[in-house]
Amino acid sequence: MPNASASGANPQWGGRFSAAPDRVMAAINASIGFDRQLWRQDIAGSRAHAAMLAHCGIIAREDEQAIAGGLDAIAAEIADGRFVFDPALEDIHMNIEARLAERVGEAGKRLHTARSRNDQVATDFRLWVRDAIDGLDAQARELMAALADRAAEHAADPMPGLTHLQPAQPVTLGHHLLAYVEMIARDRGRLADCRRRLNECPLGAAALAGTSFPIDRAMTARALGFDRPAANSLDAVSDRDFALEFLAALALLASHLSRFAEEIVLWTSPAFGFLRLSDAFTTGSSIMPQKRNPDAAELVRAKSGRITGALVALLTVMKALPLAYGKDMQEDKEPVFDAAAAAALALAAMAGMARDLRPDRARMAAMAGAGYATATDLADWLVRVLGLPFRSAHHVTGRIVAAAEARGCDLAALPLAAMQEVEPQITAAVFEVLSVAASLASRRSEGGTAPALVAARAAIWRERLAGEGGR
Repeated sequence: MPNASASGANPQWGGRFSAAPDRVMAAINASIGFDRQLWRQDIAGSRAHAAMLAHCGIIAREDEQAIAGGLDAIAAEIADGRFVFDPALEDIHMNIEARLAERVGEAGKRLHTARSRNDQVATDFRLWVRDAIDGLDAQARELMAALADRAAEHAADPMPGLTHLQPAQPVTLGHHLLAYVEMIARDRGRLADCRRRLNECPLGAAALAGTSFPIDRAMTARALGFDRPAANSLDAVSDRDFALEFLAALALLASHLSRFAEEIVLWTSPAFGFLRLSDAFTTGSSIMPQKRNPDAAELVRAKSGRITGALVALLTVMKALPLAYGKDMQEDKEPVFDAAAAAALALAAMAGMARDLRPDRARMAAMAGAGYATATDLADWLVRVLGLPFRSAHHVTGRIVAAAEARGCDLAALPLAAMQEVEPQITAAVFEVLSVAASLASRRSEGGTAPALVAARAAIWRERLAGEGGR
């Protein structure tokens, strides 16, 4: 593909200009280094646009056929790595259009009738984000399926439930894993909402005011899978809400993945010893032979900063732009491309680790009752059996915990007489609620950690996700 003249302006828009831009201007203005990712969407949009122009009698049918054939050939060139991208042509849109004119002559020059780069790039970008959402949704579903499978496997395996990273109440590992299934389900819901809102077609808005040609915007919208044409031409070319909403959804998703990654880092440390990752998801040390580092989890944790940074970057670009289009908006794509790639990698890594995790059941069970984790069960028993007000029961239980702590034993090992010194009405029946197993079994309220509930919820998710995978 020939370069633009060294002494002249870009041949695609150079009628108004007689000299080439400064090399710094050319460098800051060009986006082909990153927006070449839009080539599939750009070709799809151009096919639909050309078909509509021919249908409306704006270009000849033979010109539309030549354009379609040329675009097919260009798509093959790009897919095979034979296409030469020219920075002098600035972006993917001009690169493809210039190559089309080379291949099919005058017919190719008719493609841009009733279209601007403004509505063209807005359409391409929406198509790209829509495709990215579909891919990320499938990955998120796979992670949910992996977590639901492991939750079913460990529905009854006790582990410590923590608040403030301190012992709180026993839960099961399955219950803990299902918490992340619920989080990621919300992330998928946000991505689906974003997809619904973005699914309006900007084509036909032209530069900002629409076009005088008798086009059929509904036809191009249908051809590209949009629900409808965008209703306002100014908004159509200047809106990047869809990109911001996409990044916001990814930032929340990344936050959830980061929380789980942090727990994997903690749980695989010897201080916790709850889990082990295989060689597939750990690395060693260049100097310490004993090390097994959870680097995959740590890098997932770090991706959240990168993705949140992309959201802040684009919010900052858009926050004070007057209508309609400003070249500032060329900065919209790199953060979106980068965030989507980071999210895809993080989802793949988390799904891999979810399948790879090997829990130490004995260690988790031993720690599940540590730190007087069944103290709430004692307080509940005092309310339920003795009729104490909960605040009184809370106070009594605190004194009993202090007594156990002074003796260096857990609640189940504290003699009945010691408890009766605090509250004389306590009977030996209290010991029936002080074990970890009894505590877990008693948490039967909807959404609780009782193993039967966890198993049932895991089964619901597995069935639901398997059904989605079959669509």
